[in-house]
This record gives sequence, structure tokens and C-alpha cells, in this order.
Amino acid sequence: MSRETHTVNSFEELFRSNYSKLCHFAMQFLNDNDAAKDIVQESFVTYWNLRERLSDAPEAIVSFLYSSVRNACLNKLRRQKLELGYLNQQELDPAEDAVALNAMIRSEVLSELNKVITTLPESCQRIFRMGYLEGLKNPQIAEELGISINTVKTQKKRGLELLKLRLNPDFFALLSLFLIK
Repeated sequence: MSRETHTVNSFEELFRSNYSKLCHFAMQFLNDNDAAKDIVQESFVTYWNLRERLSDAPEAIVSFLYSSVRNACLNKLRRQKLELGYLNQQELDPAEDAVALNAMIRSEVLSELNKVITTLPESCQRIFRMGYLEGLKNPQIAEELGISINTVKTQKKRGLELLKLRLNPDFFALLSLFLIK
């Protein structure tokens, strides 16, 4: 396999493993799915064009992609403000940094959660997604799946227990903040 082929395969893997979470990250800024996808794709193209000048450490690449997406989103928002006549000449607001960091953490947590959820038994996985990710109530899940409410409760509890076993305790605690309301 040539170096070029290996690089392309590595890029495809990088794209597959980060595209959806970067889109989710961009959506939290823009609330526009198409614009978010465009920005993420442009960030990957930018990375590809600059790859020989950048570190090839996976953490550095992901950091570059998040920074590129964040900056492109903020630039798009600023351009929109300018077009509307509301140009703000101030430096980047620290609150924007906090929002960006929270959005990045949420994207990473949900990405990890989805990976672990796929390891759950199929029925448990379906009920867990419906209850915790889609926000359906136990009676709604029971009715939609044609099962008892007790089965729904049992499967949700089983799902949480399995996640707790499969996740780092600190990560599970962080995840609990997102799931349990």
C-alpha cells in the first residue's frame, strides 16, 4: 500500500469518526443543519490541504478540526450580524468561549454514549434511546413497542447499569448530568 493510499484511508477513518460529532458541535452555534454540514466539510478540506504542515497526532488533528469548526461558526455568526447591521467591535466574549467548550463537551459525550449504547442488547438499546435520547415517557415507549411499563422501567434500569459498568466512573457521572433530568 502506498503512502498516498494509506493517507487517504486514514483521512476516511478520521472523517467517519468525527464528522457527526463536529456537525452536532456546529449545530449548537448555528441552528442550521446545512450550514453546519458545510462548515464541517470545509474544515476537513482545510485540514487535508494543510496536513503536511500540521502534527499527525490524532489529538492535535481533532483539536484542529474543532477549532476550525468553532472559528468558522463564529465567523459566520459575525457575518450575519454585520449583514443585519449589528456589527459588534468587541473582542470575543468569554461567554462565547464557555458556550463553545460546553458544546464540544456535549458532542464528545454524546458520541461516546452512542458508541457504548450500540453494545447494549437490542431491546435495551431501543428503549434506552427512546427514553433518554428522544425524551419519551415510559407509557409512550410501552405503547409504541407494545410492552408493559414495568418492562420499560426494567430495561432502562438495566441499560444504565450496563453503561455504568462499561464507562469510566467520571465519564458516567458526566453523562448522568445529560441524561437524568
